[in-house]
Amino acid sequence: MKAAIAAASLVLLTLTSGGAAQAQIQDKTKPTDLATQNAVADYNAGNLVSARSKFGRAAKKGSRLAEFNYAMMLLNGEGGPADIPEGKKWLRRAADANMAHAQYVYGKMYDDGKFVERDPTEAHRWFFRAANQGHVQAELALANQFLDGRGTARDNAQAFTWYKKAAQGGDMTA
Repeated sequence: MKAAIAAASLVLLTLTSGGAAQAQIQDKTKPTDLATQNAVADYNAGNLVSARSKFGRAAKKGSRLAEFNYAMMLLNGEGGPADIPEGKKWLRRAADANMAHAQYVYGKMYDDGKFVERDPTEAHRWFFRAANQGHVQAELALANQFLDGRGTARDNAQAFTWYKKAAQGGDMTA
């Protein structure tokens, strides 16, 4: 999970770079708000206490990106002590708001059994939601679950379908 959370933290770093990751992760319902942009700037400058506080305020106003980044900071103990229950709450909120990357990370928590009891079926549910939005890592995770019969019935045809989608999305291992 540490790797998934570290990878998830890239949301903060890629937001201002303008690459493909930005388009995939940004809130599609509205432009990123100024408060969230300021929090990203603080995070990138190493002002973690300020970033955490600003993400928290923006999250409370409904910014999915802020909800996700606030959750990651809480789970990782960045800018203050780790607060696992609060971090899980904000991650779930971002996932419920249909943020594909939050759904993937939430599924990864259940797949790995980090911060929650391991539950491959619950992981499958979240990977499926994210994969249906074109999240490449979720597509690969879903393919692996279908191949192994983990959290779902073993289904080689479904595994192939999701591996193909992940490969078309640029995943070299798929």
